[in-house]
Amino acid sequence: MIVNIPLGGPLDGWPTLRSKPRHMAGHSHSANIAIRKGAQDKKRGKLFGKLSRAIIVAARNGGGDPTSNLALRYALDKARKNSMPKENIERAVKKGTGESGDEQYEEMVYEGYAPGGVAVLCDILTENRNRTAGEVREVFKVHGGNLGSTGCVGYLFTRKGVFVVPAQNVEEDRLFEIVLEAGGDDVQKVGESFEITCEVSLFQQLNEVLEAAKIPTDVAEIQRISSTTVEVDVETGKLVMEFIEALEDLDDIQTVTTNVNLPDELTSA
Repeated sequence: MIVNIPLGGPLDGWPTLRSKPRHMAGHSHSANIAIRKGAQDKKRGKLFGKLSRAIIVAARNGGGDPTSNLALRYALDKARKNSMPKENIERAVKKGTGESGDEQYEEMVYEGYAPGGVAVLCDILTENRNRTAGEVREVFKVHGGNLGSTGCVGYLFTRKGVFVVPAQNVEEDRLFEIVLEAGGDDVQKVGESFEITCEVSLFQQLNEVLEAAKIPTDVAEIQRISSTTVEVDVETGKLVMEFIEALEDLDDIQTVTTNVNLPDELTSA
């Protein structure tokens, strides 16, 4: 979960949206989410810890009122969608506003490469940057990655709101119309789902519109979208997935984003 949500400008209108292809070839925006969720679902308690950190930082930076703090609203929605207990959420908000505890987290980004030359970008919240640095370096070393300098791969990624809607739950034309009216950026059919992207500043608005239209989403996240992708074979893809899972297993890492395009044998498993 990404806490600092930048503002963005208005999007193009109907002609631009309709002119884009409805069937995407190649990389799926939700590929990184799917890899991450697979690892996190096995470690529910660890996931709640990461969600708590995001809430704490959002509340610390912008206050405890989600109506005026967009980052907090997103962090809370994310926590609820992952079935985080209400008391855990309330405790995290209080810690962020200084009502309880004194946890101070620093936001950091690590960049580098996974096996196969795949770009890797890690968003981190930590109270001990030296410990985190050592842990991240060890994972890169053990799993055949290369830790790079700041900016080495960051330019390849742009923050976007991403929604994944099961195709069976909505007609394509209706979804296009709803997304357009809400200012969405793009709608594409990928397998048995529709993938929607939007500017980060419109994420919450589009999320509320989809909920009001009773259109369920498998994924509703702000994530980094890569401008290029790296194709890998099955064996390299397995190494990349193991590498990502090892990074995700670190308490301080919030998200791991790559530009890998995994073979169908791995994504359909």
